[in-house]
Amino acid sequence: MTQAQPADPAAEISVEVLDGVLAADPATWDACACPEAADGGRPYDPFTTHRFLAALERSGSVGPGTGWQPQPLLAREGGRVIGAAPLYVKGHSQGEYIFDHAWANAWERAGGDYYPKLQVAVPFTPATGRRFLVRPGHERTAFAALAQGAVQVTETNDLSSLHVTFCTEAEREAGEAAGLLGRISQQFHWVNRDYPDFDAFLAALSSRKRKNVRRERAQAQSFGGRILELTGDSIEPRHWDAFWRFYQDTGARKWGTPYLARRFFDEVQETMRDDVLLVLAEREGQYVAGALNFIGRDTLYGRYWGCTEHHPALHFELCYYRAIDWAIRHGLKRVEAGAQGEHKLARGYLPVACHSLHHLPNEGFRRAVAQFLEAERGAVDRDIEVLTSYGPFRHAEVEERE
Repeated sequence: MTQAQPADPAAEISVEVLDGVLAADPATWDACACPEAADGGRPYDPFTTHRFLAALERSGSVGPGTGWQPQPLLAREGGRVIGAAPLYVKGHSQGEYIFDHAWANAWERAGGDYYPKLQVAVPFTPATGRRFLVRPGHERTAFAALAQGAVQVTETNDLSSLHVTFCTEAEREAGEAAGLLGRISQQFHWVNRDYPDFDAFLAALSSRKRKNVRRERAQAQSFGGRILELTGDSIEPRHWDAFWRFYQDTGARKWGTPYLARRFFDEVQETMRDDVLLVLAEREGQYVAGALNFIGRDTLYGRYWGCTEHHPALHFELCYYRAIDWAIRHGLKRVEAGAQGEHKLARGYLPVACHSLHHLPNEGFRRAVAQFLEAERGAVDRDIEVLTSYGPFRHAEVEERE
C-alpha cells in the first residue's frame, strides 16, 4: 500500500500508513482515541481504543485471509502524533452494516474492480463513534490531514472507493464540506430520560406497550432457570466457552461463518473485562443463552446474542430489557442495540440517524452514487419520522423526545 504524502509540508503535517494497530504505541493511539479516559475513567467509545482494535488483530479476526487488512493512519505535526484513523483494506463488503453491494455490482458490471477498497471503520461493529481520532486542540488540523490522507491513499493506489462508516454527524458534515459524499442510515437506540428505575421507564409507555413488556419479561423469567449479569473478574473462562457456542450458532445462521475468532474473547477477557457486560441464562446447570455488551462512559452497546435452547421472549429479556435495566441502574444515557431491527421499536428503542462518508474517484460513478444517496436520504428521513410516530411511548413523551 502506497503511503500518503505530507498533508501540509509548510506546517510539517504528515500522514503515515502503519502495518496494523499493533505497530502503534497504545498510549499514543489512546491519546487521540479516548483522551477522556486519561483520568482512569471509561472511554466514551470502547471500540476505537487500542486494546479493542489490537484484540481483533492478535486474535486473527482481522488480517491476512479475512478481507480486513489493517492499515491505520497516523497524522503527525512536527513529529508529534495529533490524529489516528482505523483504516482497513477490504476484499469484500462483509461485516460493515452500511451496505454497498449494489455499488460493487454496478462497478463490476461496468468492467471495474470494486475490491480492494478502503474502509475507515471498526470491523464488525455498527456503533457510532469518531472515526478520525484527533488529539484535543488539533481537531480541524488532524481531521483534515487524516481525511486528505485517506483520499490520497485511495487515489494513489487506484482503488475504487473509500468508505467511512458509522462516523459522527459532525464528521459527516465536515467530510461533506471537504467534498466527500455523506450518507444517512438508521438504527434503533434507547435513551435514558433520567428514569430512576425500570418501572419509571414502563410508566412512560402507552398502556398496551407497557402490558406487552411486562408479559414478555414474565415469559422470559419462566424459562426454568436464572439470569446472570457478569462483568470484570466475575467473568470466567467457562462463561466465554458458553458464549462462544452461542456466537458460533448465530454467526453460522446470519453470516455463514462467524467473523470473530475464539481467541478474540480471550483477548477481551485479558484487556477489556471491565468494559464488558455478559448476560447469561442458566438452566439446570447449563448455560442456554447469552448476550454480550460493551460498556462506554455513557452508553451500553449491545453486540452479540446466541442460544442453544429456544424459550419465549428470552431474546428480548437478555438483549433489550436487561440492557435498559442495567443502563438505568448505572446511570448510562443510552443503549445502542446494534444494526437494524424494527422489532426493537415496541421495546422502547426509537429510530435515529447514522452517518457515513464515501469517496469515489471516478466522476461518473460518483455522480450516480450521489443521486442515489440524495433519494435515499429523503426516504430514511421519512422512515424515521413515521417509525417514531408508531413508537411505544405515550404521545406527550414522544413530543418531548422530538
